Amino acid sequence: MRRRRFALLSIAIAVILSSLLTPPTATAAAGEVVKRRLVTAIEKLPGAAETRSGYDREKFRHWVDADGDCRDTRDEVLAAESLVSVSGCDIQTGKWRSSYDGATTRDSTAFDIDHMVALAEAWDSGAKRWNADTRERFANDLRDPRTLVAVSASANRSKSDQDPADWLPVLGKCRYLRQWVAVKTRWHLTVNPAERRALRSQAADCGNGVIEVRRATVRIASSSGHHGNSGGLDPRYDYCYQAQAVGYGPYHQGQDPEYDWYTDGDSDGIACE
Repeated sequence: MRRRRFALLSIAIAVILSSLLTPPTATAAAGEVVKRRLVTAIEKLPGAAETRSGYDREKFRHWVDADGDCRDTRDEVLAAESLVSVSGCDIQTGKWRSSYDGATTRDSTAFDIDHMVALAEAWDSGAKRWNADTRERFANDLRDPRTLVAVSASANRSKSDQDPADWLPVLGKCRYLRQWVAVKTRWHLTVNPAERRALRSQAADCGNGVIEVRRATVRIASSSGHHGNSGGLDPRYDYCYQAQAVGYGPYHQGQDPEYDWYTDGDSDGIACE
């Protein structure tokens, strides 16, 4: 009996160690449907500092025709959001109302398709570690209508790549806030301290309704490098102890790109000590 119990315990330990030591190729929560109150959803967003280094808009291939129906992503959003029926491949006319400022138009060239979380903001918040396929899927995400929205060109350009700590639309601030949190939740993106403070403050005037999101699959780019000054990236782990279990860390702020993934509990510029 003792031998059998010991054998079962050994198997259990082996399974646990295997889960810790095997680098993940995709987020474990991919496909999960998350339902959270707005305030809880904000608190559940992982925190990290933002870094713009290495960003290039061309690293997000966008406006593709994913389903081969002759309409690219921009045209698909225009067709979906038009208040009147539209036809053709290149949508030129319809009727649209910008939720950011109330502007209306029948000329599609007067509107932009806004990435709710701008490509540069996504890069800062985790997308720099994604592989090319994940960045393309994010840039063309038609599976959740909150990711891409048709808005007036002037409002979109006023927003640029700012987060809610620096910019909010003239109209529908609470709707915008909920959409922002939903997109960051869907794509496993982080928030920095100023952004979280702004979200908390704004949420106080927006009720505390439920946000429902289906998690997207996020795959991390493969890397042959190690941490330190090698320039490579370690696989991302959910917790420091998992990275440490396979010999990674500590990570130094400004030296190791991995630093941004983890919490620096004592704020000394070193994570996963």
